[in-house]
Amino acid sequence: MSNTRGGRKKARPQEAPRDVHVPDGVRLQKVLATAGLGSRRACENLITAGRVEVDGVLVTELGVRIDPDKNIIHVDGLRIQLDQSMLTIALNKPLGVVSTMHDPDGRPTLSEYVADRPERLFHIGRLDADSEGLILLTNDGELANRLAHPKYEIPKTYLVHVEGRVQATLGNKLTHGIDLEDGVAKVDKFKIVDSTPHATLIEVELHEGRNRIIRRMFAEAGYPVNQLVRTKIGPVRLGDLRPGRVRVLGQTELGTLMAAVDL
Repeated sequence: MSNTRGGRKKARPQEAPRDVHVPDGVRLQKVLATAGLGSRRACENLITAGRVEVDGVLVTELGVRIDPDKNIIHVDGLRIQLDQSMLTIALNKPLGVVSTMHDPDGRPTLSEYVADRPERLFHIGRLDADSEGLILLTNDGELANRLAHPKYEIPKTYLVHVEGRVQATLGNKLTHGIDLEDGVAKVDKFKIVDSTPHATLIEVELHEGRNRIIRRMFAEAGYPVNQLVRTKIGPVRLGDLRPGRVRVLGQTELGTLMAAVDL
């Protein structure tokens, strides 16, 4: 867990940390260690350094016991997932894979890449079969619902490949809005990453989730998309994850994602 504090507003420390003490509960440092935040000694240091809250109460004493099934813990302002049965996975979806767990037409699906997991996972959001990149799978229904809810406006970042050089006015058009058949659509951020006479690589960020919205926007602007790769969902990055590979989100990354939807 990083030393950087952030993610959620720190609660005002209360004067009675024993209010959260559960006499027959589990020692707080053991709960933290079980959650993967380090050795028992390292977790004791987190507590004594004033970096741990239980139900909004700052706890600095090592004798506090809690109920991991009921209490909510934040470290450095980020919520810690205590339910070991809950899992969130990042997948680099390859080209040609449909964003579903089962396909009646027999096309490749997301389930093939988590077939070895015993958890019943479902995907958060979608990527077209002809697009690739980051997609999240989880068995945490509350997290999935919030990430999909437009209220939280979770930004997503994409790399867009188009043929030829684009006009200097394209960024302005896309950030101010393009008229589509289902209404005006726009990107939040636009940046040309690389450009040659033959091709241009563009990075865009947007929080809308309409069907094939990026491809439709670029096509309407006169630049059909040759390749589309999602590289980021909220704070979660694709990084160097190779196509078809998965990784389980760690506590810091997961906590930052949960903070983005007020969990």
